[in-house]
Amino acid sequence: MPYPSPLPARLRLVAFGLHGLRSLLEELVPQFRAQAEILIVDKAYGEAVQAVQVLRQTGAIDVLVSAGSNGSYLREHLDLPVVLVHPGGFDIMGSLASAQAERKAVVTYGEMPLELMEFVQRFDLPVELRSYRSEADARSCVQDLKELGVEWVLAPGLVVDLARENQMEGVLLYSQGAVRQALESAIELARVARAEAARRDRLNTILAQLRDGVVSVDRDERIETVNPAMEAWLGQPAQAVIGRRLGSLYPELDLAGTLRSLEVQLDTVQQVAGRTAIVTRMPILEQGRLSGAVLLCQDPAAIQRLDRSLRSRSQQVASRHARYELSDLVGQSSPMYKLRAQAQACAQSTATTLIIGESGTGKELLAQGIHSASARRAQPFVAVNCAAFPDSLLESELFGYVEGAFTGSSRGGKVGLVEAAHTGTLFLDEIGEMPLPLQTRLLRVLQEKEVLRIGAIEPTPVDVRVIAATHRDLAAQVKEGVFRQDLFYRLNILVLRLPPLRRRTQDLPELVEHLLAKVAQRLGGAVTLNPDWLAELLELGRHYSWPGNIRELENLIERLMVLGTVQGDQAVVLEDIAPELRAVVAEPAMPALRDQQERSEQEHLAKVLEECGGNRALAAQQLGISRSTLWRKLRKM
Repeated sequence: MPYPSPLPARLRLVAFGLHGLRSLLEELVPQFRAQAEILIVDKAYGEAVQAVQVLRQTGAIDVLVSAGSNGSYLREHLDLPVVLVHPGGFDIMGSLASAQAERKAVVTYGEMPLELMEFVQRFDLPVELRSYRSEADARSCVQDLKELGVEWVLAPGLVVDLARENQMEGVLLYSQGAVRQALESAIELARVARAEAARRDRLNTILAQLRDGVVSVDRDERIETVNPAMEAWLGQPAQAVIGRRLGSLYPELDLAGTLRSLEVQLDTVQQVAGRTAIVTRMPILEQGRLSGAVLLCQDPAAIQRLDRSLRSRSQQVASRHARYELSDLVGQSSPMYKLRAQAQACAQSTATTLIIGESGTGKELLAQGIHSASARRAQPFVAVNCAAFPDSLLESELFGYVEGAFTGSSRGGKVGLVEAAHTGTLFLDEIGEMPLPLQTRLLRVLQEKEVLRIGAIEPTPVDVRVIAATHRDLAAQVKEGVFRQDLFYRLNILVLRLPPLRRRTQDLPELVEHLLAKVAQRLGGAVTLNPDWLAELLELGRHYSWPGNIRELENLIERLMVLGTVQGDQAVVLEDIAPELRAVVAEPAMPALRDQQERSEQEHLAKVLEECGGNRALAAQQLGISRSTLWRKLRKM
């Protein structure tokens, strides 16, 4: 697509003045220096055209200013706007009234103004009215006036000079006011043209970026604009087709029907230059009037690629939505009833929530339930396990990066998970595993509600609700110096504690029933659990410690359902598949023994702490354990 050469910063005008008109221009031009650069040239006709061509080599010209026959000649031979100096009616009448001669004449270039003719006739003034079209006409006109005895001539500069050569008084037809008005009009015309050129450049820049082919025509279906994509469709450069009728060059792209009917024709499949294209035709209406039409060509293959990309993104977005609700937290025990009520209350707030629970208790399920019950339920739920990534990778995953931030970074940069959760919920599982440098960056997200990508200078505002989860004792980690205290206080606003399975064994029957259906669906629905084993599982499960909690229970059920089949003539027994449960049977007194051991240990701790005067550091040293371990044991007491 051809683009115009850059325009100079200032408006650039060329004014042509011969004879008396030049003197007026020289008086007025200095007054317009702040608005435009105005060059005065004393050339006419062919020499004037040559002068413009030379000046164009040093820079673009916005508008020409001229008068009389010279101005008309420039309009015919140049593709630049020309503003003519027009004589004012009051100026003419004033000059006629002040003239002392008895025989007067007014000579104009082109048609004589009708109002001047009516004025002379109405008042029966002794004024000869003449007009001319060329220099020869001007000489003949002056000769006729001389023979008529005319003594005073009001005319353009050429006729003024001829009149003076013939001993007549010549007065310039143009006043200072008329010249000033012409210069003002030229400057305004140049400003409008500049604005229109800038608009065209912006439009051309936009069209150049489009992958779809675009061609626009005027009301006569002559091509005005062709973008690079359309050049590829047509197989010709824009310079070769602009100004020609689209229908005559490419009948299949004809826009004459659109210009006649003013109807929009969308998404028509047709052949363009031997290729299948999806074509759209539309009229162009400006302020309710038809000014042209536009045609768009789209490549079906590109549309198919875009459709695949959108489907892929839709799947990614779908995967960032919560699947569970608070009702999916199975169990009617008192701890679970209380937990669901607290979680429902937390869902009504946007404050940061901290979920504390052992591994396998369902921390992410609880986080999804809170999100699903909140006002952000329709927005993204983005989960990230802080323990699943190396430190450097976790930083880029969470906060993203700009292009070129580091070696191997993706072109165009990458949006981090914090930004991906904008307007939704960010779930940070295993927050206790997050390295200290990233804790600092996360703190800024919580405090300032903005994220700074790796390699970026300006932060990006984000609106995100954070739910964190951990199985660790964050308060102890703060004391050990591995977790920031200020971040802990930012997280420790709304706290939910998920009870371990051993603390709510009364929920076992409901949990087992729920997990049996879930595992059976995963295995195809045809596998069931031996009824005897089911009864034994429920009985022994009440005494088992379940260190893996719900996750361990689900895994055990799946193991029993898959391997609990008859192998040949020998049936598989429960103790072969679930030795952990058989250990409970082998030591029926274990729960009571553990309770006794715990009581003995607590008594010993209390005794040592008393002997150390309450000094925990000294007590930990005598017991041979760390201060954090002592703190946890005391908290349990």
